Amino acid sequence: MRVLVIGGGAREHAIAYKLSQSPSLTKLFCAPGNAGIADLAECVDIKPEETDRLLDFALENKIDLTIVGPEAALVLGLVDKFQQNGLRIFGPNKKAAQLEGSKVFSKNFMQKYKIPTARYRTYSSFETAVADLQYFDLPIVIKVDGLAAGKGVIIAQSRQEAIEVIYDIISDKKFGSAGNTIVIEEFLQGREVSVLAFVDGNTMTPMVSAQDYKRALEGDKGLNTGGMGAVSPAFYYTSEAEETVALEIINKTMAALIAEGLNYKGVLYFGIMLTSEGPKVLEFNVRFGDPETEVILPRLKSDLLELFNLVVEGKLDTTEIEWSQETAVCVVMTSGGYPEEYQVGCEINGIEEAKEYAGTRFADGSLETAGGRVLVMSALGADANAARSKVYTSIGKISFQNQQFRTDIALK
Repeated sequence: MRVLVIGGGAREHAIAYKLSQSPSLTKLFCAPGNAGIADLAECVDIKPEETDRLLDFALENKIDLTIVGPEAALVLGLVDKFQQNGLRIFGPNKKAAQLEGSKVFSKNFMQKYKIPTARYRTYSSFETAVADLQYFDLPIVIKVDGLAAGKGVIIAQSRQEAIEVIYDIISDKKFGSAGNTIVIEEFLQGREVSVLAFVDGNTMTPMVSAQDYKRALEGDKGLNTGGMGAVSPAFYYTSEAEETVALEIINKTMAALIAEGLNYKGVLYFGIMLTSEGPKVLEFNVRFGDPETEVILPRLKSDLLELFNLVVEGKLDTTEIEWSQETAVCVVMTSGGYPEEYQVGCEINGIEEAKEYAGTRFADGSLETAGGRVLVMSALGADANAARSKVYTSIGKISFQNQQFRTDIALK
């Protein structure tokens, strides 16, 4: 099969690495790809948002299957465009992608189908939102309605901070039109877990669990980021919790997708909080999570390309997915200042020891930083400590100007 992966981060590198192991693969392309993916695939200089160019490339190069990594392309309707032109593609259509593209849509969806989630209200007026803060206990969770690269969720510790955040989003347009509407919801206490599932329109099959570390600084402090590291399986995700999630969340969501006529095919990500009242959904993502993918796919023993094909064909119920019992850990190395202002163009040294490249590029024969999250170091081990040891040993051999990373990833 001739396969195209859309995206250019460590998530897409993990997908490309697994695809490269499939005996069914004859040629792998990645758009735009990155310095690491270039070892596995032919990288094509097309951005995920350039949907017309992607379509032309897929048609001209007789692509048998396309896999979409980033959410923006899905929300723009790339899947619809490919399907209308007779191309096979892995990912939800534009209507279904609203589950991530609009926090308001997803919260209303959960409320309608009684999928457990935090109590919430939605606002597009600064004055109304501030007036209603009285109905929420501190801390207060404020979410941007649209896509914000993983940075659109703010936890305000005081009423004054909440007012400032609401002003920044609605009045000052910090997130542009993505912040025209906001969701304010109760703060849920508990342990967080990420559960991803393959969905083929009728069947939803969960993958192994993962735990993401979203805060920028040690001890889960600092701003929310796109993710600073992850571990799989998730700590604290007991068999009892897994059964409850299957019954109250996975099954209900599949039934809801069918009831809404969304014909969801692809991956659905559940951000779940294990509260004292039971598991509750924090958010949906309509694609592989990042950095969760970098710890989930290394544990996959089944043929990923075969699984993608079964999802597209609606035959997911014909297979059993095999997983390694090992633990996987990944740590994200970022540019200093991330997730706010950061510098790019810094030369990276010692990369020979690593195989994961995210926000990187080749320039004048050397590898350099090209984004906020620069490198993702992943490893498998008999347990979390063994995997952590491998990851941090590799990190110790890599250096670039103003690098930063958390040293407490996968510590229970």
